[in-house]
Amino acid sequence: MTSIQPTHEPALTFDFRPTLQENRLKGLWQMMSDYRMSYIAATIALAISALSKTYTYILLRFFADDVLGQSKYIGDSLTSSLIWIGLGFIGLAAFEGAFSFLSGRLAAYTAEGITRRLRDFLFDHIQRLSFSYHATTPTGDLIERVTSDVDALRRFFSEQAIGMGRIILLFVINFVAILNLNVKLALVSVIVIPLILLVSLWFFKKVTKAYEEYQAQEALLSTTLQENLTGVRVVKAFARQDYEKSKFEKDNWGKYLKGKILLLMHSMFWPLSDIVLGFQMLFGFIYGANMTIRGEISLGTYIAYIGLVVWLIWPIRNLGRIIVSTSTGMVSYSRLMEVVKQQREPLFDGKHQHEGAARGDLLFENVSFMYSDGKSDVLKNVSFHAKPGQAIALLGSTGSGKTSLVNLLPRFHEYTGGRVLLDGVELKEYSRAYLRKQIGIVEQEPFLFSRSIRENIMYGVERDVPTEEVERAAKAAAVHEVILTFPDGYNTLVGEKGVTLSGGQKQRVAIARTLLKNPRILILDDSTSSVDTETESEIREALNGLMKDRTTFIIAHRIQSVMAADLILVLDKGEVLQMGTHTEVLAQGDGMYRKIYDIQTKIDTDLEIEIARVN
Repeated sequence: MTSIQPTHEPALTFDFRPTLQENRLKGLWQMMSDYRMSYIAATIALAISALSKTYTYILLRFFADDVLGQSKYIGDSLTSSLIWIGLGFIGLAAFEGAFSFLSGRLAAYTAEGITRRLRDFLFDHIQRLSFSYHATTPTGDLIERVTSDVDALRRFFSEQAIGMGRIILLFVINFVAILNLNVKLALVSVIVIPLILLVSLWFFKKVTKAYEEYQAQEALLSTTLQENLTGVRVVKAFARQDYEKSKFEKDNWGKYLKGKILLLMHSMFWPLSDIVLGFQMLFGFIYGANMTIRGEISLGTYIAYIGLVVWLIWPIRNLGRIIVSTSTGMVSYSRLMEVVKQQREPLFDGKHQHEGAARGDLLFENVSFMYSDGKSDVLKNVSFHAKPGQAIALLGSTGSGKTSLVNLLPRFHEYTGGRVLLDGVELKEYSRAYLRKQIGIVEQEPFLFSRSIRENIMYGVERDVPTEEVERAAKAAAVHEVILTFPDGYNTLVGEKGVTLSGGQKQRVAIARTLLKNPRILILDDSTSSVDTETESEIREALNGLMKDRTTFIIAHRIQSVMAADLILVLDKGEVLQMGTHTEVLAQGDGMYRKIYDIQTKIDTDLEIEIARVN
């Protein structure tokens, strides 16, 4: 049954690309789309909580001045007044606690919702970025951004932004309340506040820059750790543990120094601001006490003032902490936007809407290619014709352009000169999605996911696959008998990158995965390099039947791997030096192919003689 292939990009749950703004606060506000009402409700709940706290001191003033001072009872007695005022305190405390909880819950709901869809978007977005981006961006840096920076944004929405709102609301509400008590007392209580705000803004800029450097160093440390864990076998094989340890300690020391600078800035700001604000509070207490002694304000007003001024100064004391935390959120937003702003690789951009499978007729006409960051062509005027069902072998030294050539076929990269025709239509007219459905690739270094062998083989197929098909592909790749030796057979779990399998076994599973996909064009990128001669012979025998009616590109270093090809291209520094069948190219005098053939033949002959002598 023919499956219907998508012809457009899948819709995103939420597209974060419009949130890329020069004004970071505006960008963060746009991130809150669909959650703004929840966050506004959290702010309103916070305001009610702050008002409840303020009215506690207003009630205390009423109790001291009116009930105790002037015997203005609620009801007919002091006892009833005490009961009602006690209930008032309990009610206000309940209101404060309930709305504070509601505010925190709504803020957390907003933060978790935003970061959940941000992670989903980033995961999808990173997968759709170009090969050139991934080639130049360290994996550890991307992991750091998707984990640490996203979590910093989560804390910004759940704690810092709502915390900043709490500071503003507490300050405004309590300042207005003190103004109602006594204007002179209110103005005296905020003498140093403008100075603290100016210093805080200066501190915010300094901390933002320091945190950017700290996050960059942490990303470097993550990259070092990721590379070390990925290449742990190489490290052990070359006994380079001490070298890697020194390298990690150097990066870790750099992070320590960056963190030390941040800590020093914090340790300077907080104590100094605490001392200044402490003197402000003490001055207010003394000034208010003198006003009470002079009879300018009542005792109840002074008692209420003491409570209110604490909640006026206390938020400003926490301003430094909130500023530091807010700066981390701002920096993380900028770091994430650096990823978000990267252009996605369009999968459905082709003008030619081809239905059905490709025939596999490929024509290269003076094709040249240069990487975006390169200075010279990797491929130079390459021309050849691959007819449907033919096997095209690419032979050449490392860096000769073999892999770059085949990477043009699925449009991993775009050729910069000449043209490539697939079934008479230029390759760029086809969508990348269509081409990649038609092309199967077995990489030189196969990657297996941390799943069962069955799931790895079925990975490239978007349909339910019967067990018989899976086993048929495995048999064709000469790995079926090996799989059956495992206790769980095809359900055997493969470790990270398939480390529970040998190199040859991983290669054959990867070949089975590609064969099950049943592509019209097959690319074998030195795919038998990790297997022994006997296994290579088994794989090639199976592949000979499966390559029928498929245009196959074989990249290899062994002459034996390319001798049966319909067309052999000998590449050097991006140019085709020789072309033809094995017999034709071999007959071309002292060419590179003849030299490679003679060297490998001599090695094989000497090896056979040595084995015969030992036996």
